[in-house]
Amino acid sequence: MKRTGILIEGLKKQYGSGETLVDALKGVEMEVAPGEVVGLVGPSGSGKSTLLKCLGAVIEPSAGRMTLGQKVIYDGGWKIKDLRALRRDNIGFVFQAPYLIPFLDVIDNVALLPMLAGERNVVARKRAVELLEALDVGHRAKAMPSQLSGGEQQRVAIARALVNHPPVILADEPTAPLDSQRALAVIGILNDMARHYETAIIIVTHDEKIIPSFKRIYHIRDGRTHEEAGEGKSPHELIKTDRA
Repeated sequence: MKRTGILIEGLKKQYGSGETLVDALKGVEMEVAPGEVVGLVGPSGSGKSTLLKCLGAVIEPSAGRMTLGQKVIYDGGWKIKDLRALRRDNIGFVFQAPYLIPFLDVIDNVALLPMLAGERNVVARKRAVELLEALDVGHRAKAMPSQLSGGEQQRVAIARALVNHPPVILADEPTAPLDSQRALAVIGILNDMARHYETAIIIVTHDEKIIPSFKRIYHIRDGRTHEEAGEGKSPHELIKTDRA
């Protein structure tokens, strides 16, 4: 069966009723292939956060259809009974702040999710170490979050998002607290990880530094999405340009 990354069809979300009715999403159409990273941009109040919360199974849409991986998760109603397990096993989240658990070391921050899913501790930690090494923070595996730089913390957060090999990663302003070179390095990592693990990634951003890296961009305005081609520049080349 062909694997779908993210497919959103006619997605709507309404808040309130009667005179207080607000159409936050008005029929969003969006598709992200496995291994692809797309940007989602738009002004405050345009529906970005609502869309991400629907995709992340945090709030329920009012209508439409959502497919993640090979699973139809919503079609006029939730098609998955255990939404908590859906989020844990099928969706990786990367936020503006890393939200690492301060009293766990790096390896346990990453290994916690598979352990909660029932994976044996030794297997979960082995997988965590492999990801940390791939993200060039393997040497920090025993460090506590407070001992990491901002860039290192964000790499650990990416490792945590990838550790269960989810078909989808939702990244909300992941580069906002970083300088240009660290921001572009994070985008390079997400691109590499998307290709390696065949993960579909949506990055919500206002960060002008990283927008040239997207091959495709969805603009959301007044609850509707509009697709356009991006520049698709390599983050590595953008780093070189920034240094020049």
